Formats: sequence, structure tokens, C-alpha cells
Amino acid sequence: MFQKRQLRIIYLVILIIVMVLVYKSFTQRKPDEDDVEQTSSDAMLKPSNAPVNVMVFYEALCPDSKNFVLHQLQPAYDRAPDLMTIEFVPFGKASWTTKSDGSLEFECQHGPIECEANTIHACVVEAVHDTHTMVNMVACMIKNNIIPRDAFYRCAKEHGVEIESIQKCYDSPHGAELLKVHGEATHALRPAVTFIPTITLDGAQYVQKSILKDFFGNICQVVAGRGPKPDACK
Repeated sequence: MFQKRQLRIIYLVILIIVMVLVYKSFTQRKPDEDDVEQTSSDAMLKPSNAPVNVMVFYEALCPDSKNFVLHQLQPAYDRAPDLMTIEFVPFGKASWTTKSDGSLEFECQHGPIECEANTIHACVVEAVHDTHTMVNMVACMIKNNIIPRDAFYRCAKEHGVEIESIQKCYDSPHGAELLKVHGEATHALRPAVTFIPTITLDGAQYVQKSILKDFFGNICQVVAGRGPKPDACK
């Protein structure tokens, strides 16, 4: 009789514990899901007058990259610089391996000259902080990049860019490390890169064919989606 009474007490305690756990599972807020959703929503909200963050994933010797920079990006930035911030990511469809001595070796879509040019572009992008100068430098170099060093020297003199530190960058392992960073950023894109150049607007790829044909129009659409259409877009 005593053993039966003990078993009943144990069963009752277990039942109470189970009921408490079930009750908590239904009433307790799920912070992970709610907080992630809130964070995502907050990240997507930008003031109506905030510039669009433009990232240009390109190659230094790519004809399509050249066409976009010269005929879409540079004119759009000159027209309305306040509507955008610009980040250049020179790498494209290249790849790299780490050699036994720890150094990096790159293979580029348009051969070794493009690897050299991409490295110089990476060093320029790191060194030049003024967006207007950076856009003009990239446009100048990509216009005629067959001899990358000559293109850099000519464009740096034309746009008043300091030469020595950038030259040290691409002549040292630091230039290769920068290019690898751009490669990692390129490979991290989702959807993955299938065409170069690939352009993101506030992190989204949208319709690439439309962006490559009418970059400024797409910038205006993104900004207008947050509020009144800017005067530059009217």
C-alpha cells in the first residue's frame, strides 16, 4: 500500500512538471525568431534621402566592365553624386591558390595582365578615399589597361593621386592579400556571380540587365521607393 502511494505521488509530480513545461512552451515569447525578424526589418529601413550603396564587382580588362564604368557609372555619379556611395570590387571570375611558401597565385579570366591590373585597382581602391577621385581613377585606368602600370601612372598624375604608397602596395604581398579579400567578397555573393560586371544596390542584385542598361534609372527607382522622387530623377 505504501509503495502504491509513493508511485501515485511520483506520477503526480511528473504530470505537474509536464503541464508546466507545456504551458511555458505556448506562452513564452520566442526571442530568436522575433528578434531576427525585427533586425532584418530595421536593416532594410533607410531614410528617404539616404544614398544607395552601390557595389561594382568587375574585372580590369573586361569589355563589359569597361562599358558599364565609362557609360553608366561615371555619368550617373557625375550627374547626382549625393544619390549613391560606391564600392569597387576588382576580381570577377578569377581564382587563387596558396603556394607552399604561403604566397598567393591568381588566375584571371583575361590572363596574367588582368591579374596585375586587378591588383593595382585593389590598391587604388584602398588608398583613394574621395569617391569622385576614385570613380575617375577607375574609369581612367579601365579605359586603357593593356599596360596596367603605365595606365596607373598616367591616371594618378592626371587626377592628383599619390603614387608611391600605391606602388608599394601592388609590389608587395599586401596587394595580393587585398585581391584575395575582393575574391572572397565576390564568391560570397548570393545569387552567385554568373556575369561580370555584377552590380548590387543596397546589397540586392535586382535585374542585372536593366541595371547595366540604365544604371541611373535603377538608382532613382530604389531611392523613390523610400519616399519622394529626388529632383535629379525628375
